[in-house]
Amino acid sequence: MTDITVTAQQAGPHRPFATTAIQADLDGPVLWIRLGVTPKDNTLTVAALDDLLAVLTALHDRPDIRVLVLTGAGDDFNLGAERTEFQAALAQDPTGTALRRMNDKALRVCEALENTHAITVARLHGRIIGAGLALASYCDLRAGADDCRFRMPEVALGLPPAWGGAMGRLISEAGVSHIRELMLTCENFDAATAHRLGLLHKVAPREALDAAVDSWIRPLLRRAPESLVLTKRMLNGYARAARTAEVGVLDAHLLSAQLGLAQAGQPAPPPAPVPF
Repeated sequence: MTDITVTAQQAGPHRPFATTAIQADLDGPVLWIRLGVTPKDNTLTVAALDDLLAVLTALHDRPDIRVLVLTGAGDDFNLGAERTEFQAALAQDPTGTALRRMNDKALRVCEALENTHAITVARLHGRIIGAGLALASYCDLRAGADDCRFRMPEVALGLPPAWGGAMGRLISEAGVSHIRELMLTCENFDAATAHRLGLLHKVAPREALDAAVDSWIRPLLRRAPESLVLTKRMLNGYARAARTAEVGVLDAHLLSAQLGLAQAGQPAPPPAPVPF
């Protein structure tokens, strides 16, 4: 049985991937991905999706990377999709083709995160909104600081919750009844609620969050790589089987159509700002 004991503390970080909108630091067999490069980069832009897709695709040739930790660079994990890019894409291409391609990219990122051989850990803190929660839901394990605040605001903004095909994944992780309530009401919920629903596996004080994540990483690195990969793929297979009608591939079309109606002045709920 393989026994790999190198941890993030035993190896100096370096950056094996060229990225501009995210940070990707490799500590031994652990890849740390931080969304954003400054504390103000707290939305999922097209540039961030491009970087994520490039890194996740490159992992196919890096079996030495055993664990991927996804976190945020600033005070918040992520505040969701960058909606101004949606509007700009529609303004440049009223047919919606560019917007659909942009949203298809979100689906490919989520699928790549779900399917990578590395065990993925979401390290959550601060606010986790919309697409940020969708992205985190595709990680195998999720630990959150006790200051986490979650929200799925799409319906309140006049949009369907159609980013990354994540509705099926969220339902699989937390149950249709809970996700129905949170998506329709757009209510805020805290770390304790997320833990009760299964959206978080662990909750820790902010200052103890790294220790909580490390308590997963150390034993994961001692496991035989093939047994982990096989188990992960079996779990994903059974989870997908439970999605009796997987319609995530249609989400880009749903979102593009709704935004197109709003842009054309057709009846649609106004995207008024909603306080968190």
